Amino acid sequence: MNFNDTPAEAAFRAEVRAWIDANAPRHLHDALASSTFGGLNTGGEDPITAAKAWQKKKAEAGYACLLWPTEYGGRGASPIESVIWGQEEGVYGKLGGLFIIGQGMCGPTLMAYASEEHKRRYLPKLASGEEVWCQLFSEPHGGSDLAGLRTRAEKDGDDWVINGQKIWTSGAQHSDYGILITRTDPTVAKHKGLTMFFLDMRSPGVDIRPIKQVNGQSGFNEVYFDNVRIPDAQRLGGVGEGWRVSLTTLMNERMAIGGGIPTGVPELLDLVRELAVQGGAAIEDAAVRSKLADWYAKAAGLRNTASRAISALSKGDIPGPENSIGKLVAGGLMQDVAKFGMDLQGFGAVLTDPTVAEGAARFQAMLLRSPAVRIEGGTDQVLRNIIGERVLGLPDDMRADKGLPFNEIPTGN
Repeated sequence: MNFNDTPAEAAFRAEVRAWIDANAPRHLHDALASSTFGGLNTGGEDPITAAKAWQKKKAEAGYACLLWPTEYGGRGASPIESVIWGQEEGVYGKLGGLFIIGQGMCGPTLMAYASEEHKRRYLPKLASGEEVWCQLFSEPHGGSDLAGLRTRAEKDGDDWVINGQKIWTSGAQHSDYGILITRTDPTVAKHKGLTMFFLDMRSPGVDIRPIKQVNGQSGFNEVYFDNVRIPDAQRLGGVGEGWRVSLTTLMNERMAIGGGIPTGVPELLDLVRELAVQGGAAIEDAAVRSKLADWYAKAAGLRNTASRAISALSKGDIPGPENSIGKLVAGGLMQDVAKFGMDLQGFGAVLTDPTVAEGAARFQAMLLRSPAVRIEGGTDQVLRNIIGERVLGLPDDMRADKGLPFNEIPTGN
């Protein structure tokens, strides 16, 4: 494969590099570079304000959501131009974490199922960062089974009345809008009685409760719905077609998450260059070099798999089940690298102060956050089933509730 830029790509790269050099928030560079996974460091500046300011500046210059059509706030760029932008944005790309769910998952779902009026109203503000979106899918009783959800939507005139609970909703406390999947018919099989909506997160009856995590952050939330009213005009897809709509979201989710999970490999390389073990540099140890080679190859495979997915988008394809591979590999890889990095540090691995700990405490932060990576966006087990059944064509996993009406599935209560 030839990875050299064509003349047109080189010109675009030069254009992007010059714009970033002139407009990037350079006062945040060092703080962003020291950010740990799950914790954005903006040097004392409010991270939400900093993220929105950078996103707005990008949007005004035509560099937000590059692949989206211009009428929806994008640039209509090619996939390779999107890749080039990501390469050149570098450390400032960490400011985009606030918008990953909205731009990577909610946006494509709106583009596929919302009315033209709603697309033109919501997508440009989503692209510019003026409005933040979240995804209201997971529930306490459902576990890894999204189709086992119990949040109810009942028709009342031109509205739907929502009651129930969602959990592990990333960024809900910062969100203006969200996409919501509900159960509208409990008398049919669990995958067939679902309907998707979008709603204003400030609607009466919406209660958002941040969850305190082991790493000290509160990225996840519980969200309760108490007689929340949503206009039927805000339904995405047909009544009872929520599962089909959700697949669009989920396939984009796996591509967005899988392509954005830090593997820890570059950080490990920096650590072993500086860390001394048994009287010499860790990078000179044969066992360390063997691990590095293996993980570097996996990380390279993840990058190329992500590029393949973007190329498929350029041909008009929608993200497919093969994008589950990226998230499955990246989640486990990050956890393995974090454990190894901490093992190399010995007792120093318990230090979490980035000014004292070897590797600026990045591996401690990764290890504390990594279990969630292997659950959010589909557990490892769910992803293996998807890959086995829908990519490799293996027989379906046995499901005792297959075909049963939802209200007849035993719950054990």
